[in-house]
Amino acid sequence: MSRVKRGTTSLKRRRNILKQVKGYRFGRSTKERMAKDAISHAGSHAFRDRKTKKRLARNVWTLRINAGSRAAGVSYSKLIGSLKKANIGLDRKVLAALAKDHPEIFERVLKQLS
Repeated sequence: MSRVKRGTTSLKRRRNILKQVKGYRFGRSTKERMAKDAISHAGSHAFRDRKTKKRLARNVWTLRINAGSRAAGVSYSKLIGSLKKANIGLDRKVLAALAKDHPEIFERVLKQLS
């Protein structure tokens, strides 16, 4: 049976890990064990914060819609309820964009409800 030399595989794995931690500080950018630990933590934080980013964006949409509707004299919950009853299929992202960037169009949407 032929001899198998494993240096290339482990070197490739080590290089891949150290490429991912480029720019990290102290031993995390040079030492393999610390780098692996840093990658796993960074990955878990990145996954968690992608969800948090979406959650915060939805909160901002709600605030913008509420501010726009309160200016017209309607509360947020009554606005959303009447939109559902009137079968107007605008989602919160679009409504927030209208309230922020095009308030006159947002006013027209509110007038359709009454």
